[in-house]
Amino acid sequence: MGVSANRLELLQIADAVAREKSIDRLIVIEAMQDAIQKAARSRYGAETEVKAEINPKTGELRLWRLLEIVENVEEPSREISLEDARKKAPEAELGQYISEPLPPIEFGRIAAQSAKQVIVQKVRDAERENIYNEYCDRIGEIINGTVKRVEYGNVIVDLGKGEAIIRRDELIPRETFRYGDRVRAYIYDVRREQRGPQIFLSRTHPQFMAKLFMQEVPEIYDGIITIRSIARDPGSRAKIAVSSTDSSIDPVGACVGMRGSRVQAVVNELQGEKVDIIQWTDNIADLVVAALQPAQVTKVVLDEQSEKIEAVVPDEQLSLAIGRRGQNVRLASQLIGWDIDILTEQDESERRNKEFIDRTELFMASLDVDEMLAQLLASEGFTSIEDLAYIELEEIASIQGLDNDMATELQNRAIEYLNEKEIVLDEERKKLGVSDDLYDISGMNAAMLVALGKENIKTIEDFAGCAADDLVGWIEKGKEETKRFTGIFSSLPVSREEAEAMILEARIKAGWIEKEESEQSEEINQEEQLEEEDKNKGE
Repeated sequence: MGVSANRLELLQIADAVAREKSIDRLIVIEAMQDAIQKAARSRYGAETEVKAEINPKTGELRLWRLLEIVENVEEPSREISLEDARKKAPEAELGQYISEPLPPIEFGRIAAQSAKQVIVQKVRDAERENIYNEYCDRIGEIINGTVKRVEYGNVIVDLGKGEAIIRRDELIPRETFRYGDRVRAYIYDVRREQRGPQIFLSRTHPQFMAKLFMQEVPEIYDGIITIRSIARDPGSRAKIAVSSTDSSIDPVGACVGMRGSRVQAVVNELQGEKVDIIQWTDNIADLVVAALQPAQVTKVVLDEQSEKIEAVVPDEQLSLAIGRRGQNVRLASQLIGWDIDILTEQDESERRNKEFIDRTELFMASLDVDEMLAQLLASEGFTSIEDLAYIELEEIASIQGLDNDMATELQNRAIEYLNEKEIVLDEERKKLGVSDDLYDISGMNAAMLVALGKENIKTIEDFAGCAADDLVGWIEKGKEETKRFTGIFSSLPVSREEAEAMILEARIKAGWIEKEESEQSEEINQEEQLEEEDKNKGE
């Protein structure tokens, strides 16, 4: 027995499915057309090219058979000769298609079942695409849902239109959910997968806390207060740095709220996670002092090149500064983005004494002076022989107890020592087979060439192929820790800017780029850097 649907029924079915699945009505009609085409092919033969069309206004169904116009017909069910085609359409040409109307068909049980499967699959695909498009645009938002089930520690959340997952490692420790519980989480990723779009939620992501504060603090929502950085140990403790564009508004006080009401609302959502709120400043030293609270910091030493900080605290506050299991210093380091080493005042004093002794011994051995004079130079802040060799003579002579003649003698001895050292290093450089041409690069010395030779970099071309990271190392900042990788020049006083300038000069000398190109590239880089700085200030 045949199954058929009149025009009105087709449109009613399309409207009902579109409303139920929240997808475009035309998509449902296209799915019906595909289903009817498949059913028609089973009736007229799988090799027949059938086209179905449903009028979206009237519901009228029309069927055609498509025939390709060819010179030699090999498949009559799919092809037609040019001569026969021109009898039906005089303007027909080779390679085109001509259509022949087909009579309406009655759907048998098997054909109807097959058509239903096509429609269901098409509608499901459209529904998945809708879900993906909707939630893809909502990455970075907080969303509310209901717990549908818990599988192996992962929480499946019903969002109404679709499902999302909070993986076990994205849940706050010791947090449990049961069927029907309401849950708030942060959408951090939406991906297309074989079984449909996957929406990934997190309650441990730093931005989850940022969005919670945005909901509780109107000044953050309005852009008056900016969250500059967040570091979290989910479920235990967090540090958040904020700044204000309005000097009359205290960003820390605004985030805390009257009697702590605002911050308490965030703490309650995060299962009692303690939150330290500090005011952001562009002065790294002041930021370190604030970030390590409640410990008191007495001294901060910065190493800008390697982004390392040494913070000195009173002996009795060492454990407070480090925190339980290193939590306080780890969160402070994540907040600032620099590595922080904690030293006690006693440790720092012992290290200073050791450095003083080491410098004294260096000056005694290298300059052939007595201990008293070597100690005098070390106490005046000279840290290396290079300091003495290249400083203005008047500065040495201005040291109490020294005159011009003694200053000149000291500088001459320093220069002579460095020259002898350079000769020894140059001999080693020659043994390594490093080219003399590399000396032509500004700032290059024998110590650098020996270091390059040990890494089998021996010519201008070899050096031109290096990157700044190869020379001075690089830093990889992860969620838990910062990894530092050394470079060829890591033990030498070479900055990243100097390394980049030397590589650029080598590429010009090797003929890889023209000088004009390098100047233009440098101008573009400077402009991009300024734009990036302006953007960061704006944010």
